[in-house]
Amino acid sequence: MQKEFSLSNEKVMINFTAKYCDTAEAVLNSEGFRRILDAYLDKIQRKYSGVYRFLSEKLKAGDKEAVAKSIASLFKMLIIFKADEIAVLNPEYSSILSSKDNFIDFIEDLYNFWRRLERYTIVQNRRISEGLEKVSFIEANTNFSNLVLNLYRKIEENVLGYPPNVYRQLPAGGNAGLILNNIQWPCPEEYELLKGIPFIESILLDLPFISYPKKNTRGGVFSEVFENPLKGCSGINPDHWFCYPAKVGSLLSYIYFHRDFMAHGIALCNLFEMAKKEEYLNKKPDIIYVFGCRDNSKEVKTVFYDDATNDIMLGYVSYSDAIDYFGYMKKMTLTLHNLIMIKQGHLPIHGAMVNVKLKSGKSANVVLVGDSGAGKSETLEAFRSLSEEYISDMTIVFDDMGVVKLNGDGKPLAYGTEIGAFVRLDDLDPGYAFREIDRSIFMNPDKINARLVIPVSTYKDILRGYPVDMFLYANNYEDPEELGELEYFTDINEAIKVFKDGARMAKGTTTEKGIVKSYFANPFGPLQKQEETDVLLSRYFNKFYSTGVKVGQIRTGLGISGKEKDGPKNAAIKLFKAINQL
Repeated sequence: MQKEFSLSNEKVMINFTAKYCDTAEAVLNSEGFRRILDAYLDKIQRKYSGVYRFLSEKLKAGDKEAVAKSIASLFKMLIIFKADEIAVLNPEYSSILSSKDNFIDFIEDLYNFWRRLERYTIVQNRRISEGLEKVSFIEANTNFSNLVLNLYRKIEENVLGYPPNVYRQLPAGGNAGLILNNIQWPCPEEYELLKGIPFIESILLDLPFISYPKKNTRGGVFSEVFENPLKGCSGINPDHWFCYPAKVGSLLSYIYFHRDFMAHGIALCNLFEMAKKEEYLNKKPDIIYVFGCRDNSKEVKTVFYDDATNDIMLGYVSYSDAIDYFGYMKKMTLTLHNLIMIKQGHLPIHGAMVNVKLKSGKSANVVLVGDSGAGKSETLEAFRSLSEEYISDMTIVFDDMGVVKLNGDGKPLAYGTEIGAFVRLDDLDPGYAFREIDRSIFMNPDKINARLVIPVSTYKDILRGYPVDMFLYANNYEDPEELGELEYFTDINEAIKVFKDGARMAKGTTTEKGIVKSYFANPFGPLQKQEETDVLLSRYFNKFYSTGVKVGQIRTGLGISGKEKDGPKNAAIKLFKAINQL
């Protein structure tokens, strides 16, 4: 990013490297303030709001540009003088300053407009005059936030003529800060257009981070193409793109995203472990994902390409409001991971896994398999809420996607892919979000299928490798009161059939409705590679039974009206009792 400031799609990028404002005067003279004021005036002019009519009338300005110029000049005086003093020194402002209530309404409206924008501060690790270097990045973000807050307070105080009785310390600077690096890696010719896109080296979050993407569900499946989709890309401006270097399970992934989807890119830090610079410097990745590329296609592309020549699994999602949902970024990344696992002979699992140690001394590694909305995450959270009563220790190995690998003559080992969880708020205990508010990233918290992204494990824990003791299908559509919460399969063919059917009651997490089925409850790799996965299922289920793994299904009740909360809780209690009997 070369420019000192950009405003696009209600997202503000402030480039501290190009220019850092450390005084109120510098803020009011900056390109950023001019752009924000212009955008605000555009908005209220279109509405022809009372605030705009007030400003036009009192400032006697003929157009928006004249209004903006007068406001900027008045604000510069208000950081030094009180309103009464300005009215004497500059009689042209006496009319607007005499209507204090209306002028305060304008100041509050402008300030709220600024705070409703997604605001990102950026530092690039290279020297530019007037800029800032990495060493004081956190301090600079704090000082900038205080500067904006104090500027707002000073102007309002000088209009009122007295200080407020209550001060609210709201975050007024950046919602998130990024340190960027221009990293060299052995880029094949087919990926040349990605050269020059900066890598994110560090992220600073002002939590809770709340974003409002345009979509709240994900639809369809990712399909395979047999020609590199980047060939159809109409060009990438490196100033508008970022790369998040992620460790997805054991794989290195470069996730490239357009600035209009910055909130999703930032949320990755709560979901996937960020790779250290030495882990990706001059390294070719296993996965490349390009999110939000403009091309000439009239349809939205959500495709993957197995680039065998360069040994890269490529994901590609074209630019559209239709994909402005974090699920598209997360699930494609995991699909690419799973496709590589299948090629290597490992079994990808769409589900959740927990290592539980009970107060009784018994322990177990439990895998819950199920598609979106089956109750995997909710059952894990029920585990957590019951921890004081039953559990002495609990480690979440994966919350959405993992992989099982053969382990010689022993039980197969399970590994995770993510350090975080993308959790549906609607089905959690109402107090959960508030207990975790200080480390959460919220998405559309006021809508159906509201989500939060929250860290739940550490990278070393998810890659430790845990022998599987219980392998259970998360059944959310059958009544646990009638059929029981837990059932084991004695017939391997019956077990494989239930897992392969992948039946569930859709919960509004996707565009599906009613009872639906998906191959092995995993439309993120196994669905696209059913023939290869059939071979793996036979091999792994035989291994489960031969090594004593308990294979069955757990009825969570999540898809049954009225049992969304108690269902996962009762299932968790039943599971605790089963672990005690192992």
